[in-house]
Amino acid sequence: MSAALQQSWPPFVLIAGLLLIGLLANRDGLFAWGGAWLQSLPGSGVALLAAALLLDAVVTAVLNLDTAVVFLTPVLVFAARRRRVAVEPFLFGCVFMANASSLFLPGSNLTNLLVLDAHTGGSGASFAAKMFPLAITAAVVTAVGVGVSFRRHLAAAPGGAAEVSIAARVAGGAGRAGTGRVEVADPAVRVTLGAGALATAAAVVLVLVLHQPALAVLAVGLLATAVDLADVRRVLGLPSLTAAFVLTVALGTLARHWDGPAELIGGASGPETAGLAAISTVFINNLPSAALYSAHAVDHSRMLLLGLNVGPNLAVTGALSALLWFRAAREVDARPSLLEFSRRGIPLALVAMAAAIVVGMLT
Repeated sequence: MSAALQQSWPPFVLIAGLLLIGLLANRDGLFAWGGAWLQSLPGSGVALLAAALLLDAVVTAVLNLDTAVVFLTPVLVFAARRRRVAVEPFLFGCVFMANASSLFLPGSNLTNLLVLDAHTGGSGASFAAKMFPLAITAAVVTAVGVGVSFRRHLAAAPGGAAEVSIAARVAGGAGRAGTGRVEVADPAVRVTLGAGALATAAAVVLVLVLHQPALAVLAVGLLATAVDLADVRRVLGLPSLTAAFVLTVALGTLARHWDGPAELIGGASGPETAGLAAISTVFINNLPSAALYSAHAVDHSRMLLLGLNVGPNLAVTGALSALLWFRAAREVDARPSLLEFSRRGIPLALVAMAAAIVVGMLT
């Protein structure tokens, strides 16, 4: 139990700090500014989608994928409606890109932190250097794949979407990352470079420099939010976060006393490791999968993370990000289909993983 607890608490503390910083960034208007920037861009729907996916990737890398899907789903949906282009590429692209872009930094995904602490070691910068070839490949291939998959939507004549007030606001109370309100502001809006921007920059530096940045990042998040306990409770979603923590510790303890997961993945090649991890995310979610597989040494930790992070694009059961995305989408009157998620996501995940596996074997 002590070994599993020691492995699990730093990732959850770090994610808590990043979620608080994401809340503050939203208060300061960073996400609203991103939406305004998207709306003001010239060009076609394809150009707008490319910019939206880039914004999604940056927010995911810096503030983790849960923050990205909760705060950016309404931003991207409103940007598409305001520009009177099809919403579907932006709606589904938000979650697909968040999963695919969650390999860049340790804090981008909780699975990174679990495997990082157990096997890769070193600072966040060393993790980023090791994962960058796979991360950039998965992100670029997914972005291109989203454009190809939704090419007919993007080519459709505008005018079908209802006009949305540029000052529209949506409650962001979905899940443990969503609180406050995401405002899609006027293109002339100016972001306040205050505590939110400073806290975000500080978190990036701490994650890259420190071997164990969890407590430092949490301290930044708490100080920046002035320790408003009501907001802290809402943004962390303590019941779900606690349940996830208990489950992770329990499965980590189980994996240390049961050799089944270790034997399953121990003799696997790099591609097989990625495939096993991806399949596991569909059936038992990526967080339990990470806890089971990272309890013992893994020969192909990069491939393990590839499957754990990109595999969730196969089905909504793969990661919490999809559930948070679904709830955020419903709050802006979007009705995503779970079947459509897999119909679009399966080819995207398979191609992105295949390309990243090839790159990983060459680097």
